[in-house]
Amino acid sequence: MVGRLNILLAFNLAVVTVVRAAGPVTSLVVSNGPVNPDGFQRNAVVVNSSFIGPVITGRKGDTFKINVINQLTDPEMERTTTIHWHGLTQDYTNWADGTASVTQCPIAPNAEYLYEFQAHHAGTFWYHSHLSSQYCDGLRGAFVVYDPQDPHRDLYDVDDESTIISLADWYHTAAKKISATTHFGIPDAGLINGVGRHYRGLDTDKTKLTVIKVKKGKRYRMRLINMACDPMFKFYIEGHDVDIIEVDGISHKKLTVDSLKIYAGQRYSFILDANKRVDNYWIRSKPNAGLEQSFINGLNSAVLRYEGAPDVEPDPTDEDDVIQKLNKPLKESKLAPLERLNVPGQPRPGGVDYALHLQWGFNKTTPNFMVNKKEMVAPSAPVLLQILSGTTDPSKLLPKGMVYPLPMNSSVEISMSGGILGIEHPLHLHGHSFDVVRVAGSNEYNYVNPVHRDVANTGGLRDNVTIRFRTDNPGPWFLHCHIDWHLVTGMGIIFAEGINQTRTDIKPPAAWNELCAKYDALPPDVKGGE
Repeated sequence: MVGRLNILLAFNLAVVTVVRAAGPVTSLVVSNGPVNPDGFQRNAVVVNSSFIGPVITGRKGDTFKINVINQLTDPEMERTTTIHWHGLTQDYTNWADGTASVTQCPIAPNAEYLYEFQAHHAGTFWYHSHLSSQYCDGLRGAFVVYDPQDPHRDLYDVDDESTIISLADWYHTAAKKISATTHFGIPDAGLINGVGRHYRGLDTDKTKLTVIKVKKGKRYRMRLINMACDPMFKFYIEGHDVDIIEVDGISHKKLTVDSLKIYAGQRYSFILDANKRVDNYWIRSKPNAGLEQSFINGLNSAVLRYEGAPDVEPDPTDEDDVIQKLNKPLKESKLAPLERLNVPGQPRPGGVDYALHLQWGFNKTTPNFMVNKKEMVAPSAPVLLQILSGTTDPSKLLPKGMVYPLPMNSSVEISMSGGILGIEHPLHLHGHSFDVVRVAGSNEYNYVNPVHRDVANTGGLRDNVTIRFRTDNPGPWFLHCHIDWHLVTGMGIIFAEGINQTRTDIKPPAAWNELCAKYDALPPDVKGGE
């Protein structure tokens, strides 16, 4: 929210790219430590002394109990924290959503907080700080919920921590300083599974890249996650087509592509059939933001290595030549859920119980984003606390004019303008996944089998991306741009879903009530941004 929502690895230029899984009952110790993922060392936020954090895993239906212990001490970065479990809908556990100023007060230094919730859906998710731009300093990790009855199970042989591929940007300057000065960060490097190279490093080619190992004849379910604070990545594996089978935690019909665009916060599972000649192949992840958007010297790259191939990087390839040969890029309009989902409402624009258009804008003077000509300001207390304390009149909920009440058990349609600042913005909705009945780049509406996800690209200036969902999950839920620099400058709104039901049905634990007292007692310089 507006600038006001504002391992211990001795990497030795090498990083372990597979982190041992934890969960569903585990602890995450959040602290500061030196990291060197790209040939440049700086202090960062680490989780259980690792960068990135450990993979959290469980099965569909599991109850997760994750105790977050705050040991942050570095004044150059945020010292309070929260953790959001991205894509987990938190059915009737709104208080565990981990969103500073919306569902909780931040966790104070030297304090801890137990998040407890059930995973009602299987799929590929992730976790990250939801306080100011803190996750840009490293607090992020993968979260996978496996389905023993996976309908795609016969398509792959291997699906474990070794088949997770995370994409991220990295900054040599702490996020807090970026937010206070330039407002918008420019990535110094792109990382794949926490490793990359930055183009300014004299010895950057000595940084060992991530290696994904496969065996010829095996089929792998790869879980691709964009954990970036900013870039969209164009992703492909040279010489290999892949079959997409999951979008943001939802099983979809198999779709064969040779490349895809993945925006911040989005996830895809795809099947990689290791049926090529035993060799090393480039894994490419080209960002649309950063100091160097190329693959020179192994930038923005990793290696797919077949068992038996030599321990070397592939030969350099001509980027333009390779891209020209990619003729099966992902088109979002071609994605369709594996099981037909009933789209809420009637099959026409506005044919719902509640329709809202969001016109995004930008005030260059402040500089902050606006929605429907209003700027977001920080609430004086988390919106959930306001509701549970007795505020049921939507007009009295703070921040004033930025909390939109939604009726329960209703069909909702949200349409959104695109192209603000000439940028495609990935909009993420908490508490729900949704049908994208009109995708970016299209004038057509699909009410039969639209892609179903929780992060939608709003597209360009002529786009009117439209989503639908049903209100069946009470509580305040954030809708915001997942370019984190845009979030902290106000690109978001809050939906208060079923205000009366929230008061009766959402029952936080006693520890939740203690968070604000501990946070409010902190000195202003320790509180930091929210």
